[in-house]
Amino acid sequence: MAESFGVDAERYDRTRPRYPDAMVARIVAGSPGPDVLDVGCGTGIEARQFQAAGCKVLGVDPDARMADFARREGLEVEVSTFETWEPAGRDFDAVVAGQAWHWVDPVAGAARAARVLRPGGRLAVFWNAFQAPPDLGAAIAAVYRRIMPDAPIYQHMMSDADAYVSLSAKAADGIRQAGAFGDLEEWRFDWERPYTRDEWLDLLPTTGVHTRLPAATLREVLAGVGAAVDAAGGGFTMRYTTVVVTAARES
Repeated sequence: MAESFGVDAERYDRTRPRYPDAMVARIVAGSPGPDVLDVGCGTGIEARQFQAAGCKVLGVDPDARMADFARREGLEVEVSTFETWEPAGRDFDAVVAGQAWHWVDPVAGAARAARVLRPGGRLAVFWNAFQAPPDLGAAIAAVYRRIMPDAPIYQHMMSDADAYVSLSAKAADGIRQAGAFGDLEEWRFDWERPYTRDEWLDLLPTTGVHTRLPAATLREVLAGVGAAVDAAGGGFTMRYTTVVVTAARES
């Protein structure tokens, strides 16, 4: 699944949510310099935000289609998994990963990050967790239970940042086991984004299991979700929490 998102890189970049500017600013302020390595950079969504904050960013991603898109947007990208990526003597002030660290071995990834970070350099991995309005979340959950009874994806429609507890806990454990970092911190940033029916249906095919669904099943899911949003008034406001797990490399 990790390499399925590039099937429509343009849609992915157009629809996937960005990250709070306050998060980017805090990571930059907590790093010793401007050189950033973006692991699993995808189309360059967070990389462009770090560039806008004055950073020099190198991206690493296993999907050549995503890397090609990011390069067209002005980002330098190398195609590789992080575990096998060759740093060639380069080091960085921050290693970041947006919506991607769960595809990386948490211990090997943290150890590799430590090797390429300068003393005091910051590792920051983060995810956008979301929560739909309760009534709409329940209606959408019913759509997934009907069409995809064996897939847990519907549960996320009613979740909040706590749905990412297992991901952040695995990341934290990996950082601890790497043995090269100082105290772990978890940061949370709450924000909201309104969606029209069409905007949400445009985003859904870029997420999770949707990228690998048979075309007929995806059409059925989109029709059901679209009907649920229509019944809720044709749009809604999604509550997001950006969850960050971070630590600085010890000197």
